Amino acid sequence: MTILTLDFEASCLPRHGRSFPIEVGVAGGGLSRSWLIRPDVRWAGWDWTREAEAVHGLTFDRIMRDGLPAARVLAELVDHVQGRRVIADSLLNSYWLGELAAAAAVPTPFAIDHITMVFDEQRADDARIAKAVAYADSLGLVRHRAEGDAQWLSALIDDLIQTSNAAPSFPLLVTAAS
Repeated sequence: MTILTLDFEASCLPRHGRSFPIEVGVAGGGLSRSWLIRPDVRWAGWDWTREAEAVHGLTFDRIMRDGLPAARVLAELVDHVQGRRVIADSLLNSYWLGELAAAAAVPTPFAIDHITMVFDEQRADDARIAKAVAYADSLGLVRHRAEGDAQWLSALIDDLIQTSNAAPSFPLLVTAAS
């Protein structure tokens, strides 16, 4: 199954208040896409922090002007991820997907697996993970925007899988000469 990575940007982190999604991005197979999300009426009065805005660089005015309605974003996102395994590097992405789905008045449409599942499946030790992180970092992607973060995670996973595929699938046997 093809892996697609996903990332949300939000109005704030939940520990700072009631948080809603403002951007979602996906990447995989050399393709990527993102959507700005116009705040839904059900999120009126929820929190927006300057700290979050400083990190992702998206202003409330911009998402009000350029964002798409939650139902449209969700429909296009679901269409885009159809038949793919979705991976994220934060459990908060499932929360924001749930908020997006609630705003669209539908059940959460798909599950998001955490990157640690891929680490376990690839039997990636700390050294392989660090190498994959260094590779993703070397690409100079725009971080703290949904599409760039999804691209970064996709590159990390691609590097892990390539490293796994390059390694022998059987242990090397060393025998002592008699």
